[in-house]
Amino acid sequence: MEIMQSSKHIHLIGICGTAMASLAGMLQARGHRITGSDAAAYPPMSDVLAELGIPLHQPYAEANLTPKPDLVIVGNAISRGNVELEFVLDTRIPFTSMAAVLHDEFLAGRESLVVAGTHGKTTTTSMLAWIYEVASRTHAEFAPSFLIGGVAENFGTSFMVRPATQQVRQPFILEGDEYDTAFFDKGPKFLHYFPDAAILTHVEFDHADIYVDLPAVMTAFKRLVNLIPRRGRLVAFDGSQNVTQCVSHAFCAVERYGFSADSQWRLTNFRQQGTQSQWTLLRNGTVFAELLLPMAGEHNALNATAAAALAAGQGVPVAAIVEALASFRSVKRRLEVRAELNGITIIDDFAHHPTAIRETLRALRSAYPGHRLWAILEPRSNTLRRNVFEADLVESLALADRSVLAAVFKSEAIPPNERLHPENVVAALRARGLQSAVFADADAIVAAIAPELRAGDVVAILSNGGFGGIYQKLPQAIARLH
Repeated sequence: MEIMQSSKHIHLIGICGTAMASLAGMLQARGHRITGSDAAAYPPMSDVLAELGIPLHQPYAEANLTPKPDLVIVGNAISRGNVELEFVLDTRIPFTSMAAVLHDEFLAGRESLVVAGTHGKTTTTSMLAWIYEVASRTHAEFAPSFLIGGVAENFGTSFMVRPATQQVRQPFILEGDEYDTAFFDKGPKFLHYFPDAAILTHVEFDHADIYVDLPAVMTAFKRLVNLIPRRGRLVAFDGSQNVTQCVSHAFCAVERYGFSADSQWRLTNFRQQGTQSQWTLLRNGTVFAELLLPMAGEHNALNATAAAALAAGQGVPVAAIVEALASFRSVKRRLEVRAELNGITIIDDFAHHPTAIRETLRALRSAYPGHRLWAILEPRSNTLRRNVFEADLVESLALADRSVLAAVFKSEAIPPNERLHPENVVAALRARGLQSAVFADADAIVAAIAPELRAGDVVAILSNGGFGGIYQKLPQAIARLH
C-alpha cells in the first residue's frame, strides 16, 4: 500500500485483540506512529500495549480519531454501528484489515509457516517459533519472525519481526485464525497468509456466530489446504475424520501425526509425571527422538509433535527440536499458574470450546492426582454463549469435582432461542451427583467459593476474557480469609 511507504499515523480499532495488539507493535517497530482504541482492556495484551507505550483509548469515540490518522486498521470484532467505524466511513479515511496488512507488509519474500486448527494452534505456534529460535543459535537461516495469538513465555512477547535479507528466504511463523477478517471481508484471516507449509491440528464446529454448521467450518479449512503449493508440506492430526476430509485433496505432501500405527509421526510410550510429559517419537516407524516437555496433557504432547514434524521437514536439526521442547515455557493463559497460596493452586486457561475445557481438565487431573479439582467457567466466547454445545459442556465439566458457572457474557447479544442457559448445565451436573452452581458474576463467585477452598485444591479458571478481574480477586479473598 502506497500509504505505508513512509512513517504514518496508523490507528487500530479493536487494538486489544491479540493479533491486533501484536500488529500494532510490529508497525511501531517499522517507524509508524500508532494509536488504538477498544471497549475494554485486560491482560495480557493491555500489558503489552503499555510496555510498548502505545496510547490506548477507551471507550470508542470519534475524538479518538483526532487528529485524523493516515490509515485505520479495523479489527474483526468491529461491526457497523461502531462510532469510530462510522466516522471512518463518513470521512473516507483509508482503512484495511489486520490480515491484509500482515500479508502486504510482512510476509512478502518470506517462507510462510501457518499453524491452523480449532484447538491448539496458539501453543503449537509458540512451540514451532521456539524450535526455530533454538535452531538459529547454530544455523542463522532458521532465525524466525512470528505472530502468535498469545504471549509466548520463552520470548516474553507475541510477535517478532527480523530484518529481511536477500541471502535466504526467512521463516515467518503464523497462527492461522479461521475467524473472519473484517466487517468488509468475511473470509477467514488465514486465507491471506498463503502458506508454504502448514499444520492442521483439529477441525470441529466452532465460532457459531459466523459458521452455520460443521461443513461450513470444514470448507474454510479445505480452502486453506488448497492454498499450499505442490512443493509445500502439510502436517495433519491423525485422530480426526474431519481433518482427514479436509486434507484429502491436498496437492502438497501430507504427513499425519498422532497415536495411529500407520502415521508418519507417531507418539509412543507416552508417560506423565506431574506437569512433565515424555514420549518416544517415531518417524515412519523409526525412532526420531526421545522428547521431554515441561507441560501436562496428551494434547500438549500432540501439539509438540506437530511442531517437531513441521520443523524437521523444513530441515531443522533434531538436536534443536529436542532442546527447544525440553525448555519450552508455555503461553500465558494456557494452564498458567496464577497463584499458589495456603496450598491452593489457581490456574488460568483460555477456554473457548467444550473440547478445550475437556483437555484442560484432563491434563490437570493427570498433573494433580488426588487433588480436588474446581472448574470456574465464564461462558464468554461466541461458541460457549450458545446452547448448541450445552451437552458437550456438561460432559467436559463433569471431569471436575466441583464446577461453578458465571452468567453468560453479554447474553442480550445472543437470540433467546440460541442462548446457553447455565442453570441447565448445573442441573445436568447435579443430576450426576456432582456439585455445581451458577452465580451472576465474578464477585459473587469469589464470595461463594473462597470460604470453601482448602489446601490441596486446584482451581481452573476458564475464560477467554477478563472475567471481571477474578484472577486477582480470588487470590486476594483467599489471603484475607487465611
